[in-house]
Amino acid sequence: MVQVVVQDSSAASLSCVALARARAASASASSASSTRATTHRWIPTGDEPLRTYAVEANSHITPPKQYLSRHGQLLEHAPFCERDLRAPNELLTGEDSDVEVYVKHRGQGPGGLAGTVHVIPDHPFDVVGWDGCLYPYAFNISDFEPITGRVHQPPPAHQVFEGANFVMCNFVPRKVDYHPLAVPVPYYHSNVDSDEVMFYVDGDYEARKGSGIGKGSISLHPGGHSHGPQPGAVERSLGAEYFDELAVMVDTFRPLSLGEAGTASDDGRYAWSWSGRGPSA
Repeated sequence: MVQVVVQDSSAASLSCVALARARAASASASSASSTRATTHRWIPTGDEPLRTYAVEANSHITPPKQYLSRHGQLLEHAPFCERDLRAPNELLTGEDSDVEVYVKHRGQGPGGLAGTVHVIPDHPFDVVGWDGCLYPYAFNISDFEPITGRVHQPPPAHQVFEGANFVMCNFVPRKVDYHPLAVPVPYYHSNVDSDEVMFYVDGDYEARKGSGIGKGSISLHPGGHSHGPQPGAVERSLGAEYFDELAVMVDTFRPLSLGEAGTASDDGRYAWSWSGRGPSA
C-alpha cells in the first residue's frame, strides 16, 4: 500500500509504503491493521489538517525498473536513492491487552477482498525487536530530484514507484523546458493503455488553470479521452522558466470504475472545462 500524506497547507508530502513480513512497526494504540501481513498503524502528528491519498495494490510496490541495476540497487541517474527511504528506527510498545488487529486479505467480499478482526492478548508491538526483509518505510517527496530537459519530458521521467498494472509519478517544483521554442506545459494526448488519476497537492498547476482544479483536487482522465492544457494555458506558459506545482499521478493499465464516493464528489463541471459549454459555461 502507498499512502501519499499531506500534513498541512505547505504540503510536506510523504509517499509511505507498507510492505510485508516485518514483525513490528512503530505505534502504540488499542488497535492496529495489517497490510500484506505487516502489522502497522499510521499515527498523524501536528495540529494541521491531514489528507491522505491511498493506493492499494495486489502486488509489491517497487522503484521503477529503469532506475534499478540487475542486483536491485538504485542507479546513479535515478531521481532518488536508498538514503532517502526512511525505515522505522524506534519501536514504540503499548501496555494494552486484547488488542484488535484488522486484517485485510483475499476472499469472497466485494472486489475479491475480505477482512478479519484478530484479537491477541498483548500488544503486537510489545516485542524485543523486529526483523524481516520487507517493512514499512517513508519517502518525502521533497527528496525527489526532478529530471528536466530542453523540451517537455514525458511522464516516465517523473516516475517514482510501480506495481502490477500501474505506475506512480511525482510532479514537483522544477525548472521547465529551456529550448527557445519550447512549450513548457504538456502536449494534448490520449492515453492508449492507461487511465490517469491525478492528486493535486500544492502550488499552482499551470496546465489546469481555469479548470476549477485546486489543492486537494483529484482528476480522472480515462484512457482514450484526449486531454491537455486548459484553453489559454499554452499561451500563458510561453517563456516560463519554473513551475511551482506539486502533484502525484497514478496511471493504471486496466480501466477504473467510479465508486460511490468518487461519483458523489464529482463537481459536474471539470469534464466540460475545455469546451466552453456545459454546466460551467
